[in-house]
Amino acid sequence: MKKMLLYVAMLLIASVAVGQEVDKTTFHYATHQGQELLLDRYSVEGGDEARPCMIFAFGGGFVGGQRDHEYYSIYFDRLAKAGIVVVSIDYRLGLKDLPSDIGIVGMIGKMQNAVTIAVEDIYCATNFVVANAESWGVDTSKIMLSGSSAGAIASLQAEWMRCNGDERATVLPAGFRYAGVVSCAGAIFTAHGKPKFDTVPAPMLLFHGTSDSNVPYNKASVMGVGFYGSKYVAKQLKKIDAPYYFYSAEYVDHILAGTPLWERCDLILQFIEDYVIEGRPYQQECVEKRVGAERRPTRFTVKEYLSTNYKRK
Repeated sequence: MKKMLLYVAMLLIASVAVGQEVDKTTFHYATHQGQELLLDRYSVEGGDEARPCMIFAFGGGFVGGQRDHEYYSIYFDRLAKAGIVVVSIDYRLGLKDLPSDIGIVGMIGKMQNAVTIAVEDIYCATNFVVANAESWGVDTSKIMLSGSSAGAIASLQAEWMRCNGDERATVLPAGFRYAGVVSCAGAIFTAHGKPKFDTVPAPMLLFHGTSDSNVPYNKASVMGVGFYGSKYVAKQLKKIDAPYYFYSAEYVDHILAGTPLWERCDLILQFIEDYVIEGRPYQQECVEKRVGAERRPTRFTVKEYLSTNYKRK
């Protein structure tokens, strides 16, 4: 009954919101290592029912990017007008000032730190949302994560670390669970072998192109150190009977880090309705194949991934 009431409330909010302006309000949510971290809340006026919330992390290879780039505006507006409170966050960019002479070993440590501090900031932003949930009209049992590229990596990593009892996740409220994860060209980074889930994670919607040379579609690792992408994550979810939707696109590159946010926004909203609100335990996979598409490489070495992302001029 509660799920049905929430669904009805979202429909009412969405019907009212069609002609409404989306309100954007900026908040300071933390200061880490001397850096002020801000977040933008996008929402429309609604009824008394608490709404789902989507926390979003931007892309940029942990080097650049911005939380309010116009690239994401269609996504934020669509979700907000569908009755979802959107929270787009700053996070620390751990690879922003890479030394020019850094080697593979040094890069591993830098990457581990970059991913970890981004996750720490996601957890901090989550706590800020929970603390303001009543005044913002947020249902704390329906807080989701979403991200593009590096932001998708951080989002997947945050849920994986939470599921595996990582010490950093203990800052979250006792018993807290994310309600869903929407990842556009994301992966999990580990320096300790293939990642597994100790507990069943939140439902995941995974978008990824098979020819992505920025973030591995499957995996890219050396001696157990590396990135494990959407295909690998989907296999793990299938093994443990966890709900997921895996959308892969044959011979498509890193463009799927962004295009699903507007081209497949209807699918994202349907995922939220089915998996998050209705709690349907589906396992679905969709393969997009374009007629006459040019065949492109689908396997890359770790060195090639690093070169694509961090090649020096």
